[in-house]
Amino acid sequence: MDDGELLCEAARSGDTEKANTLIEAGAEVSFFDGDGLTPLMHAAKHGHAAVVKRLLEAGAPWNALSPSNLSAGDFAMDSGHQDAFDLLLNAGIQAELILGTIARRANPGGDPNGDYLEDRVSFSEDKLMDSESKAVMMAWEKPLMEAHAKAVCSGGGHILNIGFGMGLVDTAIQQYAPVAHTIVEAHPEVYDRMLRSGWGEKENVKIILGRWQDVLPQLESYDGIFFDTYGEYYEDMREFHQQLPSLLKPGGIYSFFNGLCGGNAFFHVVYCQLVSLELESLGYSTQLIPLPVKDCLGEEVWKGVKHKYWQLDTYYLPVCQSIQDSE
Repeated sequence: MDDGELLCEAARSGDTEKANTLIEAGAEVSFFDGDGLTPLMHAAKHGHAAVVKRLLEAGAPWNALSPSNLSAGDFAMDSGHQDAFDLLLNAGIQAELILGTIARRANPGGDPNGDYLEDRVSFSEDKLMDSESKAVMMAWEKPLMEAHAKAVCSGGGHILNIGFGMGLVDTAIQQYAPVAHTIVEAHPEVYDRMLRSGWGEKENVKIILGRWQDVLPQLESYDGIFFDTYGEYYEDMREFHQQLPSLLKPGGIYSFFNGLCGGNAFFHVVYCQLVSLELESLGYSTQLIPLPVKDCLGEEVWKGVKHKYWQLDTYYLPVCQSIQDSE
């Protein structure tokens, strides 16, 4: 049995002293055993928090995945081992905070959605797809969009939505009869369809064509804001959040489509906590409201779609407000 196997065995049994000896002797902390599990996964699965802590200190990857797409955090979460889970959650948040800083330095002012904006899109009754059969938006999201609209319209007034897509959230926003409803849409085909559908003729609607990054000078301040773009990354949403102090009125409500890591339960928790922390640093509190979505997502929903961008049973709807206003 090699050192990697021995380390997995020590992690399984919770033998911290043996694990430490093996690590100091150079055992590979990222080793995968015959079942496709790492020492960290074994320690997390059995709730051996001390071993989890030592492995993380030695550089064990917190985000490695087993053949069944589970991370060490998933094993700890599923087994109810809170101490191990907390260690892994903190490791994930710290790693992503550092990675975010590196990404900002490495790519200041990149254009991730350039390809999408030049891409052809196709519309059907239940989905909006790009040319690679990846879903931009789908009809199963309608109840979620209605909940987002209810949140951002709770104070009435002027509402801003970034990203029209199929128009699900904007249709829901209109039901609350806002004083003014501004929509920013970047894709020219989606924009043309909006106009053909009569959105440009609504008295309280203002449509702005362009990437939100490019049209910021045209934006004002709003009582409610919703953000849901396609073809962008977490860094882009983080950049948008930096604009909130000038875009969101005091007492206003901000929300965003929370599809962060929608294929893995633990990674989703990490990113929910990460975005909450980053918004807190900007002066906003974030409430995450659980909405069950399992019943919306049978296999038939994904027919013809290349990538299942959401695979979890619960959607956490973010409602953000300035900390002073929420106290």
